Amino acid sequence: MIAGLLFLAFAFFAVAQAGTVRNGGQTAADAAALGAAEDDRQQLFDGFLDTLDDEEGRDDGEGRQEWLDAVAPLSGDGCGAAAHFADRNRSDLLSCDPVSREGDDGYRVSIETRFDTGDTIIPGTDNKTAKATATAVIRPRCETGDTENTTNAAEEIELVCGGEELTIDPEDGGRDLKPSDLFSVVLVE
Repeated sequence: MIAGLLFLAFAFFAVAQAGTVRNGGQTAADAAALGAAEDDRQQLFDGFLDTLDDEEGRDDGEGRQEWLDAVAPLSGDGCGAAAHFADRNRSDLLSCDPVSREGDDGYRVSIETRFDTGDTIIPGTDNKTAKATATAVIRPRCETGDTENTTNAAEEIELVCGGEELTIDPEDGGRDLKPSDLFSVVLVE
């Protein structure tokens, strides 16, 4: 009877260890997808801030709106950020692909853990790693409020972000803004 109880205890431990590896793998995939999307969000934010520095008023508001709508062309390495975050979670990035979900752009990533279940007493469950996928997208939070004030770089810019009014003074270069003020990064899968 004691042997049966010990076997049962070790079996429960093996199941718990497998669950831990699976959960750790999903955490690594989520972090990698969010990291990739956040890298793009930072580029969008920096691009928007650059439009505030347009001292000659060349930006007619359309370029600024492209950044706010998250449709401006990007040149960063979101997949490089995904690999970095997967590595920090003791996992390897297997794939990283740009995706679009309901008009929002982001990344779908797949990882495999470098940690495993270890030795177990259940046949076929020794040293098993986990694979997981996740998708994260960038969602613009802002709409142009007063369009008359968005065309001249010297005037204040009125935005409505997440239902709240936001006024930006181009002369301070958006010093108090954060990327999360203008864009959300969310997991969608």
